[in-house]
Amino acid sequence: MNLETHLRSRRSLGKSLLIPYVTGGLGEPWLQIVRAVAAAGADAVEIGIPFSDPIMDGKTIQEASQRALDLGATFSSIVAQVATLDIGIPIVVMSYYNPLHHAGHVRSASMLADAGIDGAIIPDLPLDEIGPWADAADDAGVETVLLAAPTTPDDRLGRICERSRGFVYGVSLMGVTGERAQLASQASVMGERLKAITDMPVLLGVGISNSEQAVAAAASADGVIVGSALISRLLRGEGPDEAFTFVESIRSALDA
Repeated sequence: MNLETHLRSRRSLGKSLLIPYVTGGLGEPWLQIVRAVAAAGADAVEIGIPFSDPIMDGKTIQEASQRALDLGATFSSIVAQVATLDIGIPIVVMSYYNPLHHAGHVRSASMLADAGIDGAIIPDLPLDEIGPWADAADDAGVETVLLAAPTTPDDRLGRICERSRGFVYGVSLMGVTGERAQLASQASVMGERLKAITDMPVLLGVGISNSEQAVAAAASADGVIVGSALISRLLRGEGPDEAFTFVESIRSALDA
């Protein structure tokens, strides 16, 4: 499924876009969690590939990644399990560069495509170094989503939007992932800056923790990515039903 085409289609219906994040390999029911959030109204699902040094992530996703690694999760095993999913919406993986580099650009991009994975987010691979991976991903039909930070200068922001595929990921604050009591003031500015220079779908993520914050963030962008707030529930032992309820509450708030 083409990620950008799907998101543009949803946007054309007047929908604010919603992409939940689920750590791959986080216990036996993680595939059921993915199915649950898809059924709750997600427009796509982001699946995190556990990594030992997740530099962009805060305590919650670090803990989830370590739990998954302790349970034996690997890049290959997560991709193989994703291949069993049939959820009717695009799937995007978030992977640090090391596993992709280790497998090789062409091979890892082909593995993603063969598993039905539509896009990839690689937070530690900067624009200036992304060419070899992005070319291999383009050839395989995997859309590489680039991130833009609040400190990104305007000229570089334009280059990021031009090279990004699927959507542009606007980072809503300076810092790592994690729940926040309030939406960062930088979030609306990030959304407005991106929307002013690109027609590609713009989603804001990092620090968006509840329905109220999601609605506020989506007001300046096309939608939101919600990660740590969902993962913290899973770490507490909540399962597919609770994940469905949480994502459905955000979906309902965005639709309202």
